[in-house]
Amino acid sequence: MNYLFSPDNWEWLWTGNNARFILEGFLINLEIAVVSIIFALIVGLILALLRLSPIKPVSFIAGAWVDVFRNLPLIFLILYFALGLPSSWKQAWEDAMPGWAPEAFQSGLVLGAFLGLVLYNSAVLAEIMRAGILSLPRGQGEAAAALGMTRAQSLRYVILPQGLRRMVPATVSQLITLNKDTTLVSIIAITEVMRRGRIVTSSGFFVEVQAPILQVFIFIGLLFVIVNYALSRLSRRLEIRERKITGTKMKRVSGVEDVAVETA
Repeated sequence: MNYLFSPDNWEWLWTGNNARFILEGFLINLEIAVVSIIFALIVGLILALLRLSPIKPVSFIAGAWVDVFRNLPLIFLILYFALGLPSSWKQAWEDAMPGWAPEAFQSGLVLGAFLGLVLYNSAVLAEIMRAGILSLPRGQGEAAAALGMTRAQSLRYVILPQGLRRMVPATVSQLITLNKDTTLVSIIAITEVMRRGRIVTSSGFFVEVQAPILQVFIFIGLLFVIVNYALSRLSRRLEIRERKITGTKMKRVSGVEDVAVETA
């Protein structure tokens, strides 16, 4: 414990630009996470609706797509897209990226990171969203149909607003996982926070004082804890706010497996 809390082992944090160097790397993780989250939510909702389609071939194809990407390791997807995408695609990405975009986004390799994160997380989110929709009583859809609503109108005005509220805890939990998974992009030479942490702990390179490995990664871990805890608290506040507005006590959807058991 003395080794862990000794001031000498934390001297690196306020020496030179070490802390700023790591914080800038963590900002890269957050930027990648935000972009991936936005597209994963959009694609996930589309996949969930396609899985619920009454047209069997459409539902089957969407289900197969979800099953494939949900069961592939994320690190495999990131490596595959980073190494397997045509060079012309990467060059087109670099040419299209404006100068004001974050530095990490200027590399064509980040396209592989985005594709891997979005495809994997959209598949998981699709199952969470589908579970949330299926957890609603059938009477909701039947009541909407009795009012003369089409299937699309029923989804838009009745089913999705209620289902999305139920999905908040599980969805935020997956988004927190996505934020943590951004550390995997270091394997394709993107200098995010984990890669910068290794640089800071390397001797005689860039840093004025070599930092202890344990303390550096504890600091990085605390950064993730702070951001992810804030996300979880925001999720809880949104859930409470929605319950107060609607005046209902809605059962949480904590995951796909739970809903599968309940609806079996």
